[in-house]
Amino acid sequence: MNVGITCYPTYGGSGIVATELGMELAGRGHEVHFISYANPIRLDPGIPRIHYHEVEVSTYPLFQYPPYSLALAARMADVAESYNLDLLHVHYAIPHSISALLAQQMLAPRRRLPFVTTLHGTDITLVGSDATYFPITKFSIERSNGVSSISEWLRKETVDVFGVSNEIRVIPNFVNCDLYHPDNEKTGAAAYAPAGEKLLIHLSNFRPVKRVTDCIRILAEVRKNAPAHLLMAGDGPDRGAAEHLAHELRLDRHVTFLGKQNHVERLIPLAHVALLPSELESFGLAALEAMACGVVPVSTNVGGVPELITHGEDGFLEAVGDIEGQAARVASLLSDDSLHYRMSKAGRWNAAARFCSDRIIPQYEKYYEDVVNAAG
Repeated sequence: MNVGITCYPTYGGSGIVATELGMELAGRGHEVHFISYANPIRLDPGIPRIHYHEVEVSTYPLFQYPPYSLALAARMADVAESYNLDLLHVHYAIPHSISALLAQQMLAPRRRLPFVTTLHGTDITLVGSDATYFPITKFSIERSNGVSSISEWLRKETVDVFGVSNEIRVIPNFVNCDLYHPDNEKTGAAAYAPAGEKLLIHLSNFRPVKRVTDCIRILAEVRKNAPAHLLMAGDGPDRGAAEHLAHELRLDRHVTFLGKQNHVERLIPLAHVALLPSELESFGLAALEAMACGVVPVSTNVGGVPELITHGEDGFLEAVGDIEGQAARVASLLSDDSLHYRMSKAGRWNAAARFCSDRIIPQYEKYYEDVVNAAG
């Protein structure tokens, strides 16, 4: 198939999933066309059957805000016609599904262009539920030829919030289990913890919902009982607050802020525990990537995370803001090698058995076929 994919190219779960999906599809013989304003952060455009089409947004004195949605729609229509796309797959409802709908209508006199919208979380729970965007988010979901969500929790939330009657097919996030795998020797960990401390890791876009300062507070509690060093991978609005808190708590030497990372699969296996203290997660992609690498996640019990992590078996789930509870779980994993070994193996098994690419990508392929056939 010829598939057009649109996502936010910046560091965030929806863009990462869309990019990984495109690369997996290309590896399975499909032609994949990314349509966005910048090359997605994890995309290697040199991969065979991967094509990138930049959306250029003109700026005029008349425009206070550049009309990206319109430029995107025009580019979608152009790429679809020039490369004979079978369908568009847009990630994150606003504004991508509206742009896809416009592109579809632009081409309607000449050809069909069905589109699938994948809901990732904050497009429903934050942006879409805002009174300003609620009507158009609901409209875009209802007019999509196919709608998928990354968890059952998000599917139910979408139905409850928007009252849509469309089928929403749950296709969970996935991980390439060949690329993300354990490193039992923790090769390279000494570069961050030369004194032999065990590593904790947090990966996110450092938005307020991720509660990144909780990671610093958890580290402070953990270090009362076990030596540990924290890796903070990513960047965003709350990085400054996290750095300030680390300095305030005199943890500067025990935290490394790494910024955005293109190859987290090399970084995650160095750690023993992954911290996910989020206010809300619709799935928890960072937890899945950690589990595939044999790194045990300590997460908050929110959203779709319980669909991924089984408390006490392959990770721990605690209440939002319970610093002491999360820190106690981390300390137990750092001090009890047999506990860590058991949960590490269980996490890797869970990732491989349920969420590896070769189990999830065929579900997308089947959905594409269903949508294209229904649109015909």
